[in-house]
Amino acid sequence: MAQTITEAQTERSTMKPPEKFTRIVGRKKYSVQTATLIASDAYWDGHNFERHGRNTFLYRTPKGAYFTVTLTQWQGEQDHLSPITQDEAIQLYETSLTEHELPYTEAFPGVNVEDA
Repeated sequence: MAQTITEAQTERSTMKPPEKFTRIVGRKKYSVQTATLIASDAYWDGHNFERHGRNTFLYRTPKGAYFTVTLTQWQGEQDHLSPITQDEAIQLYETSLTEHELPYTEAFPGVNVEDA
């Protein structure tokens, strides 16, 4: 089935980290290609996917390390990858990264969630 113009425009408009986005930090390799996307702030608001010219994507490596990739459309800024702690990842998941690719229990295996 052929895509509609709106679907094609939406696909082109979506900011996504390149699959080969990789960085070595502290002698550890972080790679979008081998990691699992957990959450992001990339959602269609009726005009675009970008939040103030930037999007943040939260990933977990196969060994359980967390990192973010932030893409920017601003001149003078560069896209970047930053390792973060599990607590920082949980904070992002619970607050600003509202587009969840995985449920909480899969995103943070072994983390207990208690009733309030």
